Amino acid sequence: MDIRGIDHIELYVGDARQAAFYFSTAVGFQVCGQGGPETGLDGQRSLLLCHGDIRLLLTSGLSAEHPASRYVQRHGDGIAVVAVEVDDVASAYAELLGRGATGVTPPTSRTGADAEVVTAEVDGFGDVRHRLVQRRGDRSEFLPGGIAPTPFQADGDKALLAEIDHLAVCVPPGQLDATVRHYQRLFDFGEIFEEHIEVDGQGMNSKVVQSPSGQVTVVLLEPDHTRRPGQIDAFLDQHAGAGVQHLGLRTDDIVTAVETLGRRGVRFAGTPGSYYDSLEARVGRVDAPLNRLRDLGVLVDSDHGGQLLQIFAESMHVRRTLFLELIERRGARGFGSGNIKALYEAKERELAAVAAAPQGVGA
Repeated sequence: MDIRGIDHIELYVGDARQAAFYFSTAVGFQVCGQGGPETGLDGQRSLLLCHGDIRLLLTSGLSAEHPASRYVQRHGDGIAVVAVEVDDVASAYAELLGRGATGVTPPTSRTGADAEVVTAEVDGFGDVRHRLVQRRGDRSEFLPGGIAPTPFQADGDKALLAEIDHLAVCVPPGQLDATVRHYQRLFDFGEIFEEHIEVDGQGMNSKVVQSPSGQVTVVLLEPDHTRRPGQIDAFLDQHAGAGVQHLGLRTDDIVTAVETLGRRGVRFAGTPGSYYDSLEARVGRVDAPLNRLRDLGVLVDSDHGGQLLQIFAESMHVRRTLFLELIERRGARGFGSGNIKALYEAKERELAAVAAAPQGVGA
């Protein structure tokens, strides 16, 4: 299965314009395309956002029967489609069906003046689908006859965020291994990492699968049902089942990115100040001012390849489900295992603050 990388991510949201306002003003995305009934997308309103090599498609249903409306009713705003680029959609789709995948949409071609885009969809996990995308000609035409391009300044904040690093997916207890096998059998993904984590009476199992190209990485998380409920259980409850918990976005300069997004209104999970007291004893010398990392709450971890710096934004959704992670890789290939405890503590504080807030406050 020749999967080149992530073509785009589609979020189903209650109000595409409102969601686009947050991603544009706070995170730095730019609207680079739009579609609706007037462009051939019946029953929906979609806005395409661009930043570096990241493309997010925000879609709202215009009727209660539209799939986006049903998704939002059940899960709230969230990632509903993970689109991957392949060389030949028809061949890949047939191969997936032969391997046991459930088809959703057969290969469909859209042709513009200078481009052709072929897409097809199969079931993924929970209510999330995988879209196969094949592009020929002008790659700036996202979806001919569906998404009309909107003029935008392409270089804007290009250096702020570079690309999608990974997706983190929560699955119910007992479904982790089956989900791993699903990606191995259907998409030829390989398992590259595995661990069990226990923190303050909570526990979770994690496995990471990756495409042969190395360009699509999925971190799978499953709560340990023998331990007390924690944030993975909270996500599964609030999201009403399996789904994407966070989207990891890679940056080449996390300090500048966090400072910039913070000024724009993005709120990041806090980190205890004591975390930094023994940081270099744990990970080695860090090529960044520790006082800046402490002020910003940036976490640091290391593996055999080098170091990574990461931070997690607070969820912008009323259900406190999907959130963003910023990650800068300095040779490291892992996902911050040494920082799991800090992440757990930060998320627990956020959930506790929401629970303690008076009714109608902190939503």
